[in-house]
Parts: sequence; C-alpha cells; structure tokens
Amino acid sequence: MLSDLGSGLWVQFTGLNWVVIVQAVLLLVVGLFAARLAARGVERLISGRLDVHQATVFRRLVFYVLVGLVVATALHQLGFRLGVLLGAAGILTVAIGFASQTSASNLISGLFLLAERPFQIGDTVKVADVTGEVLAVDLLSVKLRTFDNLFVRIPNETMMKSLVTNFSRFPIRRYDLQLGVAYGEDMARVQKLIEAVADRNPLCLVEPKPQVIFQGFGSSSVDVQVSVWARRENFLALRTSLPLEIKRAFDDEDIEIPFPHVSLYAGKHSGPLPVRHDAADQSAKQHQGEFE
Repeated sequence: MLSDLGSGLWVQFTGLNWVVIVQAVLLLVVGLFAARLAARGVERLISGRLDVHQATVFRRLVFYVLVGLVVATALHQLGFRLGVLLGAAGILTVAIGFASQTSASNLISGLFLLAERPFQIGDTVKVADVTGEVLAVDLLSVKLRTFDNLFVRIPNETMMKSLVTNFSRFPIRRYDLQLGVAYGEDMARVQKLIEAVADRNPLCLVEPKPQVIFQGFGSSSVDVQVSVWARRENFLALRTSLPLEIKRAFDDEDIEIPFPHVSLYAGKHSGPLPVRHDAADQSAKQHQGEFE
C-alpha cells in the first residue's frame, strides 16, 4: 500500500507543469521588485509638488495597486479563474469585517485622517497627554516619537475622538509668562522695563509686538501677563531665556516679586515659640562687657 501511495504522489508530482509554475514565480518576484522601483520613482517625481505625507501615501497606494496586479497576473498564469477568486475575496472581506470591527473602525478613521490632514509627518503634536513628533500616518494607527525618545502607537479611532494639538502648523508661536509684582512698585516703570528686556532679546519678534497685559489684583501682588512672539524653532529657547532676563532686570532695579509666606503654628498644647531680637541681645552683651 505504501508503494502504491508513493507511486501515486510521484505521478501527480511529475504531472505538474513546472514550466508554468517557474514562470509564475519569476513573474511574481520580478513584478514585486518592479513595483517597489516604480513606487519610489513616482515618489521622487511628485515630491516637489506634494508634502512628505502626501508623497508617502501616494507611494504606498501605487505600490499596493501594482502588487495586486502582479499577484492577479501570476495566479492567472497558474490557471486560476479570477472571477472565482474575487468572489471568495469579497466573502472573506465581509467575514473579516464582522470579526474585526475595531480594525475596520481604525481603517475608516485612517481614511478620514488622510483626507483631512490635521498634521503630517515631521509635525509635533499633542494627543491627550502624549506629545511627540509624527513618524508615520498609516491606515490603522499613527506613530509618534516623544521628546524622551519613546515610540508611541495611537490607533486612528483614538486620534479621531481625541483633542489633537498641532504645534508645527503655523510658523510663529506666542509665549505667555505669568508674573506677579509687589503692590508698592510703579507699574508704568515695570511695564517699560519688561518691554525693554523683550526688545533686547533677539528671539522675540518685533511684529507682533510684545505686550504686558494686566491680569488682576492678587492676594499679594499685581498680576500681569507678558506675551511675546517667536518663530516656531526658537520657542523653547525663548521660554528659557526670557524669564531669566526679566528676573535679572528686576534684581538690578530692586523690583520686588512677592512670594507666599508661611506661618508656623504648633497647636494649643505647646507653648509660644521663643523670639529673640539680635540687636537687643548684642546691645545687652555690650553693656554687660562694660560693667565687667
């Protein structure tokens, strides 16, 4: 019986049309290689007209279409009927769609993201509590790299439902510094001093001009907001340098920035805290020395 089974398998093996199979395999390999080269060539051709995001999406679309044509041609070379394959693929797609509703939702959300383009590759965005640079925008998810070099994958459905802040959309940004000044200070003098500091800072834009905006009377200070504009790439440097320069200017001009004071209370079961006046103690010691 084993010999009959072996001979039957050998007959089927030798009966295969190996020429057709080799032709289909070579067509598949060469076609995939050609599809990759064609997609890259199309990306280089349109890179000057479209941004990085659009060029990447177009390259992937061209690659997948060409791969589909190559696979269909290879199957047709092997003798498969494409009509039957397309019908089976449609049924399989419906079954997979019902089985993976989350993936289908991410896919649809990814199409909306590609059409709306709220950000592109290279932008710095904030999604919920995650801030990072956009590495890729795929059909199922968006990949980010945070400032501490962590990789974060966010599903497209979450992106569509979350508040997304794009820090790279516009070329300039405004920095708002909250500041408190003592009530005894001359506010007109304080305003002129802050404006002078902003004018000396090379990162502050002349237009829109810096502003000192009155915020209100606080519990221990007059609260103001210093609003200055900077180019997007200089924002972090301005955020570090401007407060230090204002603090240095206030120290040079003896302008007080009030801070909270803490009162210590030990409770009713403890005695009062001892208080010593250094000047009185020093005078008493001097008199005692004279008598001695």
